[in-house]
Amino acid sequence: MQKRFAFIDLHKGWSLILMIETHIFNAMLMPAVKEYGWFSVLNFINGLIAPSFIFISGFAFMIASQRKMDEFRKFKYQFWRQLGRIALILIAGYLLHMPYLSLDKMLANQTNDEVINFLKVDVLQCIAVSLLFLFLLRIFIRKDKVFNYVLIFSMLIILASSLFFWKTDLTSVMPLFFANYFNTLHGSLFPVFPWSAFMITGALTGMLFIQARAENREKDYFKASFLICGITSVASGILLFPGVLPEIIPNPVFFLMRAALVMLVLVFFWYYERKRNTEASFVLDISRESLLVYWLHLQIIYRKFWDDQSLNSIVNMSWNIWQAIGATVLLILLMYICAKLWGTFKLKYTSQARTLVILSVIIISLIFLFN
Repeated sequence: MQKRFAFIDLHKGWSLILMIETHIFNAMLMPAVKEYGWFSVLNFINGLIAPSFIFISGFAFMIASQRKMDEFRKFKYQFWRQLGRIALILIAGYLLHMPYLSLDKMLANQTNDEVINFLKVDVLQCIAVSLLFLFLLRIFIRKDKVFNYVLIFSMLIILASSLFFWKTDLTSVMPLFFANYFNTLHGSLFPVFPWSAFMITGALTGMLFIQARAENREKDYFKASFLICGITSVASGILLFPGVLPEIIPNPVFFLMRAALVMLVLVFFWYYERKRNTEASFVLDISRESLLVYWLHLQIIYRKFWDDQSLNSIVNMSWNIWQAIGATVLLILLMYICAKLWGTFKLKYTSQARTLVILSVIIISLIFLFN
C-alpha cells in the first residue's frame, strides 16, 4: 500500500495484534483472573477488535480497488485475481474449522458436532461474502453518488433484517451451510447479519475519503469524522446505559457505538501517521500479510497437533496473567517473523510466490480428496 495510506495498515496491523491477545487470553487465562475489574475494561476493548478488522477490510478494499475499476468492469486479469483473493479468504475460513484434512475421514468419522463446527461462519467467511457483495456492487454501479446511497440503504437493510434473522431458525427452509450466514443459532460467530454492516460502513467511509482526498479536503474529512464519531459514541453509550434502552440483540445502537469508536481509531492512526511519517514498522509487516497471520495464529492455538490435542485444550484455561502475556508476546513475535519472511519473498520473487500459493492450494486439495 502507498506510503500515504500507511494509517490503514497501522489500523489493520494493530487489530491483528490485539486479536492475537484476545484469543490467547480468552482461551488460556484462568477464570479467576477474569473476575478482576480491569478484565471487563479489556474485554470491552477486545470486543472492538472484530468490528475493527471487518471495518478496515471494507475501507482498504475501496481504496485499493479504485484504480482497478476499469479492468474489473472489463472482466480482465484484475477481475479474476480479485475473485481469486475473495475465494482464498473464504476457503481459509472453512479450513480453520476442518476436523480432518481428508474427505474420506470427514465422511466416515466426523460427528454431528464436527459438522456444525465446520459449517459455522467466522470472521473470514463474513469478510469474503461481504467483499464479494461490495465487489459486484461496485462493478455494476458506476456513479459514486449512487453507489454511496446504495451502501447506506444496504447497511440499514442489514441492521433492520438482523433483528428478524437473529432468532429465526432458517434450517427448515435452507441448508445449514447457508443458514449459518444469517444468525448464531448453530454456532456461527460472525454471521453476515449484522456483521457485514461494519464492512459496508468501512466501504462507505472509504468512498467518502476518496472523494475528500480528490478535492484536497483530507484533513477536513478526518476533523469532521472525529467530531461526528465522538458525539455518536458518547450518545450511544448513554443510550446503552442499563435501564435507558431495552435490550435488543443485535442492538443497532450498540452497532453505532462500535462503528463510531472504530472510526475514531482510524482517525487516530491518520494523525499518528502524519506526525511520525511512518514508512516501516513491524505492525505494517504484520498488516500486509493479514490473512496469513490471522489463519496461522488460530491454527497454532486451536489445531489438534499433539495426540489429538490442541494448545488450547492442553492449557485448559490454567495460565496466570504473566503466562498469558508471555505467550501473547511470543506468538506475536512468531507471526511477525512469518509475515516478514513471506512478505520479503513475495517482494523479491513475485511470480514464484504466486506460483507457490497456487501449487499449495492444489496440493492441499489433492491431499484432502485422496488421503
